Amino acid sequence: MAAAAAAAAAAGGRKRKAPRGAAAAGRRRQRQQQQQRAAAPGAEGKARAAAGWHRDEEVSSDSEAESPAAGGRRRREEEDEVEETPQEKKLRLAKLYLEQLRQYEEEKAEEEAFADDLIGDRLKEDVLEQKGRLQRLVAKDVQPPDPASIRVLRGHQLPITCLVISPDDKFIFSAAKDGFIIKWEVESGKRLCVVPGGKKGTEEQQVGHTAHILCMAISSDSKYLATGDRNKLIMIWEAATCKHLYKFTGHRDAVSGLSFQKGTHQLYSASHDRSVKVWNVAENAYIETLFGHQDVITGLDSLSRECCVTSGGRDGTVRVWKIPEESQLVFYGHQGSIDCIQLINEEHMVSGADDGSIALWGLTKKKPLALVRQAHGTHGSQGLQQPYWISAVAALHNSDLVATGASCCSHSASVRLWKCGEGFRKLEPLFDIPLVGFVNSLKFSAAGDFLVAGLGQEHRLGRWWRIKEAKNSICIIPLKQRAGTADSS
Repeated sequence: MAAAAAAAAAAGGRKRKAPRGAAAAGRRRQRQQQQQRAAAPGAEGKARAAAGWHRDEEVSSDSEAESPAAGGRRRREEEDEVEETPQEKKLRLAKLYLEQLRQYEEEKAEEEAFADDLIGDRLKEDVLEQKGRLQRLVAKDVQPPDPASIRVLRGHQLPITCLVISPDDKFIFSAAKDGFIIKWEVESGKRLCVVPGGKKGTEEQQVGHTAHILCMAISSDSKYLATGDRNKLIMIWEAATCKHLYKFTGHRDAVSGLSFQKGTHQLYSASHDRSVKVWNVAENAYIETLFGHQDVITGLDSLSRECCVTSGGRDGTVRVWKIPEESQLVFYGHQGSIDCIQLINEEHMVSGADDGSIALWGLTKKKPLALVRQAHGTHGSQGLQQPYWISAVAALHNSDLVATGASCCSHSASVRLWKCGEGFRKLEPLFDIPLVGFVNSLKFSAAGDFLVAGLGQEHRLGRWWRIKEAKNSICIIPLKQRAGTADSS
């Protein structure tokens, strides 16, 4: 029977379809046999008819208590399944495959669109960064730190003069007037490496510095560390091991500023001899010397472009040196000695002076875009007030967040955070972080989650005053943002 054959094929794991004509003929023969059994006379015929009915019911049903309606639906479904031809099955499977393929393509397109958005945002940031127009708005969300959360690292015997943070934010390198260089681990606060300083006159026997170290810089790949001292020397070290590699000579006075061009091993150095020199550290080579300042150079900084910026002390100028063109731009604005400078991005910078003023500059204007006088207030008795000396500045690169450090002859000092207004045309104070001593160096971590201050009992450039209450130390100041905020540009 066709129905029995179909059931047997299904039990074997592979269902075979019967031709339409054979199925119809089988159903006709089954109905004729049932009619003959029902028409047979006597009790025997009735018994056979009853037995035949129950046997047929068992074959056509999978459930003992199935209703007639359900049984009818199941028979129709079985007939439909039996009646599907190979061509129809191929068509159904092809449609199913096409639907799955369409869904896969839609999901893939959504993923690619999301990735394109991320890449597009990153490319946009890169373009703005190169043009010097990138300004991530993070300042408004920075919270004042809990004084108990500020960590203090001590290891130098004399005042800290300079420090740098490794590009991955894992290490701090510090130097001081004792000639020592110390490598610290940020997470644990442990000293990983100490390069001792030597006494004056022992230069030939001493690997390290024998005079006050005034400045230092680290390359963007964390390979080289450079340090400069009052003995006119620049030392080059392997940053990972603090191994001494070589020294550069050529300056005729104290080396006061160092900076690597980002993404290269080209080093810029500034000196009290009023010159800027360019070096290739990877090739241990001197390149050229630039002149222009009329007084000692007190600070230097650079980013990705082949140029650097300097502060000129008492000559009252900030200068931008364009190395390939062998030209310079001169900016005026401060009244006192300009003692520190830092680039915010490729087109803007911040500087501080001993008259208590801080200034924001743009490369397209010779005057400050914003100038705040007596930025940290004044000190002294009535009628003899003096502004707090701006001894250090720092900027979180490509953002609107700036920090300044102020010092004076008294024990009080502070670090103040500022928000740069739109277009860098305004400076708004955020909050103060009270400290004790001279704030000789400031640096933001690359991620902006902490600020490091180098403190000393004396100013880094001289011994005009001494604050006995101060500790020669490094302060790691955590900078937390309000929950639920995100950077924007």
